[in-house]
Amino acid sequence: MRNGSLLFVGLLCAIGVAVGEAPAPADQSCSDLAKLSVLQTEIVQASVVEAGTLDLHEEKPNPIYKKLPAFCRVQAVAKPSSDSNIKIEVWLPLAGWNGKFMGQGNGGFAGNISYAGLAVAVLNGFASGGTDTGHTGGATDSDWALGHPEKIVDFGNRAVHVMTELSKSVVQQFYAKPAKPTYFSSCSDGGREALMEAERFPEDYDGILAGAPAYNWTNLVSRGALLAQELLTVPENYIPASKVPAISQAVLAACHKDEPAAFLADPRTCHFSPDTLLCKGEDSDACLTAAQVASVKALYADSHLKDGSLEYHGFLPGAELGDNGWQGWITGKERNAGEGSKYSTGFFRNLVYSNPDWDIKNFDLDRDLMAAQEKTAKALDAVNPDLRPFKAHGGKLILYHGWNDPAISALGTLDYYNNVIAAVGAADTHSFVRLFMVPGMQHCGGGPGPADFGQWGPGIDPVLNNPAHNITFALEEWVEKGRAPEQVIARGNTDSTGEGKGEIFAQPICAYPKAAKYKGSGGRKDAANYVCAAQ
Repeated sequence: MRNGSLLFVGLLCAIGVAVGEAPAPADQSCSDLAKLSVLQTEIVQASVVEAGTLDLHEEKPNPIYKKLPAFCRVQAVAKPSSDSNIKIEVWLPLAGWNGKFMGQGNGGFAGNISYAGLAVAVLNGFASGGTDTGHTGGATDSDWALGHPEKIVDFGNRAVHVMTELSKSVVQQFYAKPAKPTYFSSCSDGGREALMEAERFPEDYDGILAGAPAYNWTNLVSRGALLAQELLTVPENYIPASKVPAISQAVLAACHKDEPAAFLADPRTCHFSPDTLLCKGEDSDACLTAAQVASVKALYADSHLKDGSLEYHGFLPGAELGDNGWQGWITGKERNAGEGSKYSTGFFRNLVYSNPDWDIKNFDLDRDLMAAQEKTAKALDAVNPDLRPFKAHGGKLILYHGWNDPAISALGTLDYYNNVIAAVGAADTHSFVRLFMVPGMQHCGGGPGPADFGQWGPGIDPVLNNPAHNITFALEEWVEKGRAPEQVIARGNTDSTGEGKGEIFAQPICAYPKAAKYKGSGGRKDAANYVCAAQ
């Protein structure tokens, strides 16, 4: 549930300073913002950072910081409860402000401010704000939650809203005018934060970009615990990373048809049977033992409760390879080294049972899911599809998800979209919500499909920095000009290893339920030879 933006920051280092629509007021004073009085919030520091001089005391500073123009850096701590300690930063361009605000989200269990996201926003003329959501730690670290229920609330929904309100006040004070429009963009847990904003704080933002949202948090992490128990605690069930290439090859051999790279246009149509990989002789990386066959089936299958009801969706076949594929999230490079098991174990130990000795070997899906829902769902789950208040505010929401996400099943986001339709109505939903399902994309990005479509903001190629090629710009155009996006041209690489050594190709990703369909002639690597059509 990482945000994933760091995977793309290297692409952003050559961005120039955007030309803003409105100059900052001549009498602006950054230092005066330290005197701003905000309920339950202390402005710790407000100071000008000269162009290219930002120093965050990092061991390996991101080179994007050298590209930054001069800006006012506001550092604050909010304490909406007696146990809250929410760190917030707001960055304000000294010149060239475009009049808008961009809120930053978090990945995993948060624990840090997205400085790279703030930098990208300021480079493009936005005022921007971010938060650590009330604690400090790595993406998979949940020790902060042990015995701290108010910090769970801060992480779950309160901190981003508090950050947003403070940021708007700071912008108003600094520029003597409100930010308009306001945007929020993030992926994974940040996608959950995005939907939490749309559901619970519908007036915070005008445009929201929510990628791979971990919105049904308790069910998602409970499914992860079940898989960790079945696949990782029993040694013979474990699937070594060395066997994943054979699984990938077998999937593509069974289901791949005419795509420009090693991915499936719609993996729901793939009915691959892991039984075909059963070792007929000695065990090797080219085959699976009977126990491993059962494990692969469990990964692809939905999880159900004892009464037969769906607990959570399984993963879809087609893009198992790579560090952002099964190796990073499921198998790990060795047993118990995958990201998924770390989230699940920490969640139940620290957020649900407040017991650092809790053992995943004792996990029971029905019992422990119920406990998680009773303890944390109110704070963490963004599962209310009735977005009519957000629509009434004039808000626009774009959802996106990679079909081959190995961290959060893409089918869950499809469920959310369909639930919005059921709650709001198809016609009304279409007026303010779009869903883009991305073939071959893994968690938030990466994978063999067309996985680069501007979801992290502008890139280094100005030719691609427009609504036709960049979903961030497409959201802005929808909010500001009323033109809803029906497709975005995405780019991919034919090198299925993820190292980017292959040939670049382009293909449209389409507003669901449409999908890219080859016209029947011309090169398959050229987006012009596809059309968005009903599946």
